[in-house]
Amino acid sequence: MEVSSATSPTAGSAPASGRSTTSDYETFLRMLTTQLQNQDPLNPMESDDFAMQLATFSGVEQQVRTNQILTGMSGSFGAMGLSELAGWIGREARVEAAAWFDGAPVTIAPEPAAGADSMKLIVRSADGTIVSQETVAAGAGHLEWAGADAAGEPLPEGAYSFSLESYLKDRLLATEPAKVYAGIVEARSGSEGTMLVLRGGIEVPASSVTALRDVSRS
Repeated sequence: MEVSSATSPTAGSAPASGRSTTSDYETFLRMLTTQLQNQDPLNPMESDDFAMQLATFSGVEQQVRTNQILTGMSGSFGAMGLSELAGWIGREARVEAAAWFDGAPVTIAPEPAAGADSMKLIVRSADGTIVSQETVAAGAGHLEWAGADAAGEPLPEGAYSFSLESYLKDRLLATEPAKVYAGIVEARSGSEGTMLVLRGGIEVPASSVTALRDVSRS
């Protein structure tokens, strides 16, 4: 298990915006200087217009400085984020993603639609085939999926995805992906942002995690 230290993509993308704003700032300055050099001495620019342009100039200059500050800060935030995520490794994240099944039960965190009185948990294999369906009460807490098909036979090791159908009596209210608890084995920063690698090699954005818990629990 390791925490990668690649450069944060946020820090890499910010300079382009900064260069664009700086270019606009320099272009505006050249235009204003040219305008002052070529104005008619007998009909100079109105003071109100000149003051407005100076205010615009000041605003653009401030934006350039703000972008420069944010560029520096983004790199610090990226490093700080990875440092904090190091403490996540070995714990379980609640996240909307597929989960790796290797014989141990998978914990599902159902979130039924408002007004629902029952739910149906739909489990699909990696190829999208429905392998299990289970009806549960809307007020049920965490569910432990044991990895069995409709006939009760054990399913093979692999990645499985979960969705939740919410019902009011027999009327389907909503179908949403279900959140699962999955073990975190690595944190890395790359072109897609700060990512977590879960058991089985499943990757999710760190920002998608809604809860953490220790693996050793009662």
